[in-house]
Amino acid sequence: MRYVHIADPQRRAAIELHPINDWMSRQRATHEQSKHRHDGPGDRGLLGYLLKVARRHPRTVIDVRCTLRRAISRMRPGVPLWRFRLEDYLYWLEEERQSGCTETSLAKYLSHLRGLLDYAWRSGRSERNVLDGFALKHALPRIAPRSLTLEEAEQLVLSTEACGPTARRDRMVVLLLYGCGLRTEELCSLNVAHINRERHELEVKGKGRQGALHSIPEALYTELLAYLLESGKRGPLFRTTVKGCRLAPRTYAAS
Repeated sequence: MRYVHIADPQRRAAIELHPINDWMSRQRATHEQSKHRHDGPGDRGLLGYLLKVARRHPRTVIDVRCTLRRAISRMRPGVPLWRFRLEDYLYWLEEERQSGCTETSLAKYLSHLRGLLDYAWRSGRSERNVLDGFALKHALPRIAPRSLTLEEAEQLVLSTEACGPTARRDRMVVLLLYGCGLRTEELCSLNVAHINRERHELEVKGKGRQGALHSIPEALYTELLAYLLESGKRGPLFRTTVKGCRLAPRTYAAS
């Protein structure tokens, strides 16, 4: 505790030596230790690397941290995860499977742990990554999600040929989704400034908020310019009809 407003140096020194300051210092130290009691030094190094160097989304970093804490609590607490053998991880994965964990979650846990072991190996904390090349074999074959055929996509585009600002907006949404291969969230986050009119490109903020450039087909670019003459020169590219707010991803996710 510091009293910077006290001008007398003797009084300020006497107050700083008060026993309450030692108690508050111990409380702060205990609080800092409790925040990281589940994280080892290698874990914090990996999380910092993912956030600052690899530029992962903060939610992804939180997900990785939850996986590491789960593994530490279920295995042997206090032992670094890179000290375990492959058999230890197999035993832990089998326990998670028997407790009702899905195959998708197990694959996610395995990916996070493999990243930690690879980071520990590269930083010299371990001699090898025991999970390198190891993958789970799904009991059920994966089924690809259903997508529109060319005929169905053509019918969808033709169904948007109607008059009115809402119909023209919906038509441009459909054309950008299938003409540039955008996700719904990427589409709704577009601004007018993301359109490069000189190079006919679209700057898209994808997963992890990393930018990517998408080429706009010539036929689509012509309709996009006509749409910009009506929608405006700045702000969100797609707005709601009534309030003029940015479209939410759930607006078209349910369609």
